[in-house]
Amino acid sequence: MTELRVPRRFNGPPDSANGGYLGGLLAQRVDAAAVTVVLRSPPPLDTAMTVGGGQLLHDATLVAEFGPGELEDDAPQAVSYDRAVEAGQFYRSSDTFSSCFVCGSARADGLRIGPGPVLDDTVAAPWIPDDSLAVDTALLWAALDCPGAWSLPEMLVRPAVLGRMTAAVPDLPEVGEQCVTVGRLRGESGRKAFASTAVYGSDGRLLGRAEQVWIRLP
Repeated sequence: MTELRVPRRFNGPPDSANGGYLGGLLAQRVDAAAVTVVLRSPPPLDTAMTVGGGQLLHDATLVAEFGPGELEDDAPQAVSYDRAVEAGQFYRSSDTFSSCFVCGSARADGLRIGPGPVLDDTVAAPWIPDDSLAVDTALLWAALDCPGAWSLPEMLVRPAVLGRMTAAVPDLPEVGEQCVTVGRLRGESGRKAFASTAVYGSDGRLLGRAEQVWIRLP
């Protein structure tokens, strides 16, 4: 068993870790092209958790399960950087999401990924990694997280939290590179919504892709 701790900077909801970032930290421990992470309870911040046997535990509470995964669908198609910038101008957040490390509009120290619509089922946003953070697998998983949420209809009225994410990160961006994040709704069933996301580099190369299950809050 080894220890894992998520610094408070990397929150999603105000009092728990961003699911994508946490997933990326776990994915770094798996020797597989794609990794699946299933969140079982809110991951605490600035708190020692233990990792072992494909599980993340906080004391006796199961926080997440993880292991090799498979991607089933094609990645969302890339859009141009200029189109992503234009779409991002229509991003609207709320107090619920404003402090999120990835998409929070009040987070000058976050990724500042605010997706807006480009098609009925697709959103996009620009992202430029800066030098305040290590550009690694965990950061790419974070960038792949929230665009999926914002592809869901009525996200501000019927918010959702990440339940499951399978992702692959074949490449990493450079600091200062003009990247594009894309999220696409794949369908809904009851309280579950299904999305896919991708991050593309300035030259159009696929940096990372993911498939997600989101759970609408009651």
